[in-house]
Amino acid sequence: MRRTLLSVLVLAFGSMSAQTVYTGSIGDYPVEMIIDSFSKTADGLYVYTNFDEPIELSEGTVNNGTLIFHEKETTGKKATKAILTFNGFTENADALSGIWKNVKTGNELNISLTKKYSIENGENIQWKDRELLQSVSIGNSYFKAVVSKENGSYYPTVTSIKIFEKKTDRLLQELEVSCQLLGLNNITVNDYNFDGIDDFSVFESSYAGPNTSSIYFLFDPKTRKYSESSFSGISLEFDPTKKRVYERNQCCAGTVVTTVEYKVVSNSLVQLAEHCYRWNEKKQKLQEKPMKECQ
Repeated sequence: MRRTLLSVLVLAFGSMSAQTVYTGSIGDYPVEMIIDSFSKTADGLYVYTNFDEPIELSEGTVNNGTLIFHEKETTGKKATKAILTFNGFTENADALSGIWKNVKTGNELNISLTKKYSIENGENIQWKDRELLQSVSIGNSYFKAVVSKENGSYYPTVTSIKIFEKKTDRLLQELEVSCQLLGLNNITVNDYNFDGIDDFSVFESSYAGPNTSSIYFLFDPKTRKYSESSFSGISLEFDPTKKRVYERNQCCAGTVVTTVEYKVVSNSLVQLAEHCYRWNEKKQKLQEKPMKECQ
C-alpha cells in the first residue's frame, strides 16, 4: 500500500512558478522545450519531436535578460556540445528566439519557440492535464508527467504518468498516481527488482528532513507493460551488486535513525534486518539501541 505523505518542502514547490513548456524549432527541426527559470539560474530540457530522445540543458544562467544553456555530449566526458542563447528572455515569455551553436564547428541554428503553457501555482487558479516531458527514457519509450492544479490547493500535483513510443508518439500506457511535482525529474530509471530489466519510479513526496518516498513500477517482459509494485519504504536505496534494498528513516534533526535491509522475492520486499540508532551526546555520534527505543 502506498504511503500518503504531507510535503513540507514548500520552497521546492515555490521555485517552479516559472516552469514553461514551449514548442517550435531549432533550425528546420521541430522541438518541444521546457524551461524552468529561477532568479539568476535555469534548468531546461528539450526533444527533437521526430525522435523524442530527451536532451538536458545544464548550467543555465540568466543575466540582464540573456539566458544561456549548455547542452552536453551524451558520451565521453560530458563535454559541452552546444551553447543555446536567448536574448530578451523573461520568465513565462509568450515567445522566445535564440541561437543554438555547436562549440566544435561553430555552426549556428536559429531557435524559435512559442509558449504552450506554464505550470502555475496559486490559490485561486485551476487547470488540468498539462503534460510535462521527463528527463529520462527507457529504450524506445519516453515519459510525460500529467499535472493538474485544483482550485484552493496552492501547488499542482502529478496525477498520472504517460509512456509514449519514440518517433511515433503512440501512447503505450498511462498509470495513475498522486505525487508531488518535481518538474522535469519526477521519474527515475533503475532495475528495482534486479531482473536485468529497467523499471522506473515516480517521486511521491518529501517530508521530515531528508526523508522521501517513491512509487515503483516494474516491467513485465511477458505483457510488455509496467505495473505498480508493493515496494514501500522511506528513502529506499537499491544495491545491484548485493541485490539488496536499504531503507533509512531519519527524524528529530538526525538524532533518531532507523534502517532496514530487504531482499526481493517474487517482486516483493522481504525484511532481513532492522536497526535503531540514537544520538549519544557524550560520544557525539549515533549509537545502536534496541528497536523499541526508536518506536
